[in-house]
Amino acid sequence: MNARSYHSPLRGAQAAATRERILAAVGTLLDKGEEPTFALVATEAGCEQRTVYRHFPNKDELAAAFWTWQARLLGPPEGEPSTEDELLARVPAVFAGFDAHERHMRAMLHTEHGRAARLSDNERRQATYLRVLDDAVPGLDPARRVRAAATLQLLVSAASWESLRDYWGLDGDDAVAAVQQAIVTMLDGLRRPI
Repeated sequence: MNARSYHSPLRGAQAAATRERILAAVGTLLDKGEEPTFALVATEAGCEQRTVYRHFPNKDELAAAFWTWQARLLGPPEGEPSTEDELLARVPAVFAGFDAHERHMRAMLHTEHGRAARLSDNERRQATYLRVLDDAVPGLDPARRVRAAATLQLLVSAASWESLRDYWGLDGDDAVAAVQQAIVTMLDGLRRPI
């Protein structure tokens, strides 16, 4: 006898809504300056702790899902840049998202959960910056290539945004201009023969 699987659109919608509430609760806790433990997340989301575990069996899975969720919240353009021009065009949207969610971004930079979330997607982000660099400056020796890609990733990051705001008092437009100028200057320098 074959067991038929049961699929309920209503149950699926409820599960998706619960998952969204859990991820929003993580963001709220981070905004409050609290480390999002499973117990605190459950309380903030208005569900049982076991419900959080059902959706996210461990802290790493919660952090990875939160990284994806918060990327949607920030709203940078869809897709990943592959060229210098695409990267430069992306900076204003990325920094506007940081500005619009300042408390959240600062929490992502200064909490254990934020660090885990950022690291959960780091391989993909590294590949993106290596791809942009290879398109802009093909044929770099491996050591220079890694250093340059790492610098690109740093420039288009919340850490860069925070430094430019806090230490230099740059507003969103000036921070974007500074990052774009640094990217262009660095890539131009790498194109020159040593």
